[in-house]
Amino acid sequence: MQRKRIMAAVGAAAVLATGLTACGGSGSNGSGGAGQFNAAVGKVFNPSDAKGGVVRMANSGDWDSLDPADSYYSYEWDFSRLFGRSLLTFAPAPGPAGAKLVPDLATGLGKASDDDKTWTYHIRTGVKFEDGTTVTSKDVKYAVARSLDKTVFPDGPTYFNDYLDLQGYTSPYKDKGDLKAIETPDDTTIVFHLKQPFAAFDYFAMLPSTIPVPAAKDAGSDYKKHVVSSGPYKFGQNNQGKNFTLVRNDQWDQKTDPLRKALPDEFDVALNTNADDIDQRLLSGDLEFDVTGVGVQAAAQGKVLGDQKLKSNADNPSSARLWYTAINSDVAPLDNVHCRRAVEYGADKASYQAAYGGTIGGDIATNLQPPVIPGAQAFNPYPTPNNAGDEAKAKQELTACGQAGGFSTNVSYRAERPREKATAEALQQSLAKVGIKLTIKPFPQGDYGKLYAGKPDYAKNNQLGLMVYGWQADWPEGFGYFSQIVDSRVIRASGGNSNLGVKDPEVDALVDKAAITEDATARQQIWGQVDQKVMDDAYILPGLVAKSLLYRPANGTNLFVSDGYGMYDYAAVGVKK
Repeated sequence: MQRKRIMAAVGAAAVLATGLTACGGSGSNGSGGAGQFNAAVGKVFNPSDAKGGVVRMANSGDWDSLDPADSYYSYEWDFSRLFGRSLLTFAPAPGPAGAKLVPDLATGLGKASDDDKTWTYHIRTGVKFEDGTTVTSKDVKYAVARSLDKTVFPDGPTYFNDYLDLQGYTSPYKDKGDLKAIETPDDTTIVFHLKQPFAAFDYFAMLPSTIPVPAAKDAGSDYKKHVVSSGPYKFGQNNQGKNFTLVRNDQWDQKTDPLRKALPDEFDVALNTNADDIDQRLLSGDLEFDVTGVGVQAAAQGKVLGDQKLKSNADNPSSARLWYTAINSDVAPLDNVHCRRAVEYGADKASYQAAYGGTIGGDIATNLQPPVIPGAQAFNPYPTPNNAGDEAKAKQELTACGQAGGFSTNVSYRAERPREKATAEALQQSLAKVGIKLTIKPFPQGDYGKLYAGKPDYAKNNQLGLMVYGWQADWPEGFGYFSQIVDSRVIRASGGNSNLGVKDPEVDALVDKAAITEDATARQQIWGQVDQKVMDDAYILPGLVAKSLLYRPANGTNLFVSDGYGMYDYAAVGVKK
């Protein structure tokens, strides 16, 4: 796999300086109150420092992994801050401030040298693991080193693989030598050496991959069974696939952690719970959060929006997330651009939106970049009447690709997500009108990227021509949004991919061009060209610019939507006892 080139220093520094938000819908900071729709968007609802109580959460599926090295969902990154401390993190604040990077385990932001090829951090003294041992820079180095092994940890991001000057190093499990790309001259200093300059490296330092791991406690792929805590909570029970609990870590010292209040006594998380049951429990007060942060399902949306009392306990933030369907160019006849364009023209976008509950679930998208990404411009290369599809245009494209009578393929979705099922059914119905016959294939959320849609050979051999998916920017800039979903060089044969089929040398070349363009405006224009090229070649069917209808717990305190994660800030929440 070839590697991406670096983002230019000036433009990336501008992103860091402005603290651009990854979520829209923010207003002025302040205190929310009862009986207010969007009371936790852009402000704090029910601020409190009161400690105690149990936060009850549920997940309709399972984690990628509780191991920070092997997680990539936004909710996993948000939640991991309860038991782990990365070098940097997003500020625990509502509104645009919540997308600003601040020191966590580190004492400050990174210090760059060698024309941004070398980055140095100093970590706080007195931070301890749950067993009482002191966290050192070597534990951070080991955490990053192990995360490089994408055979053991296929679901985690690849940024460190892409940019560290590895010199052939693969992982501590396979190499006897030292990782020279990371130095630890003393117990509180860690130095990262890059292959090429990269001014936005602080964003890498906020990845969960930098949460320290004691080498003596590492169990490889089994470490997820008991992640050793460096945060205010540690794992109590962990019944994989069923449930787990977080309890207070008595080795955590508030003096070393200015970011977390650690209000609740415990977090109880149920896994693989029916999504509609989760909603019923939320509305009845039997549950505080759907941990995935994607909002209530369509049936509950109707109840919430139709009842003013329920609506007053809801928030409807927008985000830098796109709900979309990948069109797999590895699967014939979708290896022909005209067959892919037939899908673009034949899809009923109004039904796509209805699958997410209408406008409350998001705005119909006609291209890839959400409006909150700086420089994003809306355009529509496949206009259809009332967004309901254009049979005539779709059939013209089918004729152009030699499939005038239509063709058959499969469409996949994450089984635990009813809205994705509804999306697959809507696509099945609308595309059938133009002769494209879809067979629906559900797969488990936890392994969707690892073993199924995100594993190229499986997707190709099992004719996954369409794959229902979604993506939120890792950080709010063109590179943080696009690099992992359109650059063909990040696709790994072993699976765990977020790029589900965009394989275009011209797109890769544009990514490289943007990465070395210093002027912010010029760089944004190149990301616009990336958007246009991917859309012109019909690799992705955009669905919705995402909005979520989050139900706010009546007993919740210190609640606000994090602009960094696009959902409630789980490290800040509390509950009334």
